[in-house]
Amino acid sequence: MQTKHRTRCNLLALVTATVAVTVGLQAPTVSAATPLTVSQAISLQNGSTATVRGYVVGQPTATTTVVRSNFPSDYAMALADTASETGTSRMIYVQITSGFRSAYGLRTNPSLMGRQLDVTGTLSAYFSHPGLISTTAFAPSGSTPTTTTTTTTPTTAPTTGTPGDYDDTYYKTAIGKTGPALKTELNRIISTQTKLTYDQVWNALKATDQDPANSANVILLYSGRSQSKTTNGGDPDDWNREHVWAKSHGDFGTATGPGTDIHHLRPEDVSVNSNRGNKDFDMGGSPAAEAPGSYTDADSWEPRNAVKGDVARMIFYMAVRYAGTDGFADLELNDSVNNGTAPYHGKVSMLKQWNTQDPPDAFEKRRNQVIYDQFQRNRNPFIDHPEWVNAIWN
Repeated sequence: MQTKHRTRCNLLALVTATVAVTVGLQAPTVSAATPLTVSQAISLQNGSTATVRGYVVGQPTATTTVVRSNFPSDYAMALADTASETGTSRMIYVQITSGFRSAYGLRTNPSLMGRQLDVTGTLSAYFSHPGLISTTAFAPSGSTPTTTTTTTTPTTAPTTGTPGDYDDTYYKTAIGKTGPALKTELNRIISTQTKLTYDQVWNALKATDQDPANSANVILLYSGRSQSKTTNGGDPDDWNREHVWAKSHGDFGTATGPGTDIHHLRPEDVSVNSNRGNKDFDMGGSPAAEAPGSYTDADSWEPRNAVKGDVARMIFYMAVRYAGTDGFADLELNDSVNNGTAPYHGKVSMLKQWNTQDPPDAFEKRRNQVIYDQFQRNRNPFIDHPEWVNAIWN
């Protein structure tokens, strides 16, 4: 009996030791989740939070369009499972939230192309395409991620605010949409505004178009000239209120509404304003007097290079803001000149080129912010998101 007892004890000790060794070799029960591949993330668009690992292959500008160079903004990137992928159906579109744009936006950091990243966010559609939105962490694959925390955006943003900061608030319901759905939603968003009288426009323009180098002056749109704010009026060398969307195109005049919307009203020399008249926008013609770099012919006007994109984005704004629901005509774009009093403006193909050629600069961004903060309380979405031009008019 004693021998049998010792045998049972020895066997029990051996089993206990074996179990202890086995347990010691087991991996921890809690470990970092393996990032999803892009193909897995595409098939799992359920609103869950996940980390996705993929190669940067470009920037989405529409549901089926990804550009690989000359990036228009820092707001989005496309990831794929291989660095050479060109098929958009095998890409996931990533929203780059404001805290990451300086380090991961492609316009600022084009060298990210081809690099493998780990990105954490919500698996949900972006540009009406499988997406990763509301991103909270970015990192080169395998390294410690950079994270951000959500902060509350003040009701009135400072004039030095970053336009993209409005993606989570002002533009929240538009993010991820494209085509007609995006146009409709932007119309809904920007139609909430404070309207000015035509007299109030004078003082508004003195603030929105102030010369950054001389607070006593404004910058004239086509002329590029810095001129005293006090010389507004009707004499030949005064400046007056230029309707970039010619007010006869839809016959809205100077009535409160499109006729007083300062998103498309700019200071300009009286004679230059008259020379431009109600011409559509296109290339070519002869040099325009008192407007260096601008050209004109019988039916079109070409602004100087520094404001070609500004002009385009003002026209795109008007075509979205005024959709026939305010008692005014439904303003639309076409690819024609000589539109006369029809509610159309052209040429859309040229305006799209100008939007890409001349992206928003500091002056234009400040102007948009001043209009939002001090006057109309609405924004020009194409200054904040120039890529939305192609997303709507693709």
